Amino acid sequence: MEHISVIPDYRQAWKVEHKLSDILLLTICAVISGAEGWEDIEDFGETHLDFLKQYGDFENGIPVHDTIARVVSCISPAKFHECFINWMRDCHTSDDKDVIAIDGKTLRHSYDKSRRRGAIHVISAFSTMHSLVIGQIKTDEKSNEITAIPELLNMLDIKGKIITTDAMGCQKDIAEKI
Repeated sequence: MEHISVIPDYRQAWKVEHKLSDILLLTICAVISGAEGWEDIEDFGETHLDFLKQYGDFENGIPVHDTIARVVSCISPAKFHECFINWMRDCHTSDDKDVIAIDGKTLRHSYDKSRRRGAIHVISAFSTMHSLVIGQIKTDEKSNEITAIPELLNMLDIKGKIITTDAMGCQKDIAEKI
């Protein structure tokens, strides 16, 4: 829960009925468990309230799906990314035998023809020892993988690890960084 504290809560204090940390805990647990929308997150919370109370207050119960959606939409993606990276860094204690696979992917159905927005491309670092994504960066285009990989490597503790990448990541600057 301490990692969530870096995310600022911009809501008006006198109107807050549910703690930001509770809403984020609920949302993260629900999504990890397969929730695909705001109503699914609310349903997960109602079903697993006793479990959630072990880690959060939930003094006023589970927020309704509209509240969850509104609060989550106000969160800074950069701050949430920072929170995630720090959380994974603390969870991810590995030895030198860990293999970190760096790869870029284009997210299916992420393009929007009506708004002339291209598909979303992400570069991920996957720990094979833990079967866990330990870092991720969004890029504007697939060609930006080359500049994003060093940025991703800067976020990670790669000393002594085996790093794998595809041909796109086999650039001189990237190899030197590894």
